Amino acid sequence: MTVTSRRPVLADLVRRILVAVFAVLQIVVSVLTETGATHESIGAVARQYATPLLAADWAFAIWVPIYVGFLGYAVYQALPGQRGRQLHREIGWWLAFSAVLNIGWVLAFGSGWVPLAELLIVMLLVALAVVFGRLSRQPAESVLERVVLRGTVALYTGWVSFAIALATAATGAWMGLPASGALAAIAAVVVLLAVSVIASWVVLAGTAVIGYSVAAVWAAAGIALNDPPAAVVVAGAIAIVVIIASTTRRLTTAGNPMRAAWG
Repeated sequence: MTVTSRRPVLADLVRRILVAVFAVLQIVVSVLTETGATHESIGAVARQYATPLLAADWAFAIWVPIYVGFLGYAVYQALPGQRGRQLHREIGWWLAFSAVLNIGWVLAFGSGWVPLAELLIVMLLVALAVVFGRLSRQPAESVLERVVLRGTVALYTGWVSFAIALATAATGAWMGLPASGALAAIAAVVVLLAVSVIASWVVLAGTAVIGYSVAAVWAAAGIALNDPPAAVVVAGAIAIVVIIASTTRRLTTAGNPMRAAWG
């Protein structure tokens, strides 16, 4: 059942507009950056600070469903039956903020301001984690909500959970830390396994875990298949197995498998 309250409709209107504006703006900024119209592409900058944790170019295609889903949510939250819904009041501002942070991250990283980009992506993960956690408190009210909201947030959070490791590695290379060799490979293995453990914990405790797991496995595969040192390939494979096993356990032991899987 949709829950509404009597907060001023002006705040709801402002929130809806901001979510929609930033949903579009983050796509525009990303496209302009990737085409080199405003800044150097994200991939080009990432290759300047390449480490064993650099993902293959194809892995970044995950931004397409994330952006499309975010845009879908912008439309969904503006539907007549959704405008005064308490759920959107609890997460809408955070999602608008996440879009601002993403825009800032893209511009900062594309400009070569790697430490600033690192700070912004950490903040982005925090914002997404807040939304992901709040969505876990109540089930979705429709299939549409599961697709454009629960699925999008889960996919986005899962990807950023691993992307933050890539960003941290790039920051280390920017600072002059070893970006290749034995030390870099050992650090990459430790970070990759640590992130996979955290991701598994999220899967075992959260809802809409299919989207989160798909993004996490996709990211781990992107790293493992980008010709890193053999130890990183093995760590990536272990991460994939651990995440899939955690997802399987979550779905087979949940009291409500549908909610655990899709929100």
